[in-house]
Amino acid sequence: MRKLYGIGLIFLTVLAWSVPMCAYAKVSEDLSGKGYVGTLPDLNRVFEKEQPKKIHPDFKPSKDFNSANELKPVPRDNPAFVNIILKTDKTSKYVNDLNEFIPMLETLSDMIDEDTNVQVFNAKAYYFTKSADYFRDKYANKPESYFVSYKKLLELSMHTKSIALLRTEAAKYNPYMAYGGSGYLYNPESLTEQLGYLKKEIDKTILILKEAN
Repeated sequence: MRKLYGIGLIFLTVLAWSVPMCAYAKVSEDLSGKGYVGTLPDLNRVFEKEQPKKIHPDFKPSKDFNSANELKPVPRDNPAFVNIILKTDKTSKYVNDLNEFIPMLETLSDMIDEDTNVQVFNAKAYYFTKSADYFRDKYANKPESYFVSYKKLLELSMHTKSIALLRTEAAKYNPYMAYGGSGYLYNPESLTEQLGYLKKEIDKTILILKEAN
């Protein structure tokens, strides 16, 4: 009895081993020459680097940008806009006109120091006095006509005109006149003295014009 039990146990053991081996041999025979059969993991997806996201501004262009309905009016009533954005010129036209005389007068002052000849000096003096005449007429009936700079400039214009005329007459009549009596005005020393007075007035006027605002 024990022998039969032992033989049966051996038979079952051999049968248990033979079935998986046969199945393995069948699978190996069916897949031979075909390589690996199955689903591989998506490596690209696993190791894919995170791409930076593009952010697009929320911008809606106006279809009618050049349309008057789309444009806002300039806030000219706003002092901040006028003073900061527009940066208005704080210098008045009157002061700008005064500034144009400064280089003219500086030239005349230098010509007196350099004892420039009569013709050249008188040409510069004529240009200054004609400019002063235009300036006088421009502001004659305006508040600027009461300014010290206005009055001083016109006084200097008259003084310059008289000295220029005196030098012209002296150059013309000196050869024929004695320096005594009325001829004293054409005396070279007298002319030099008169030019010295004129230079002082020119320099004073330049300072007044520079200080005007």
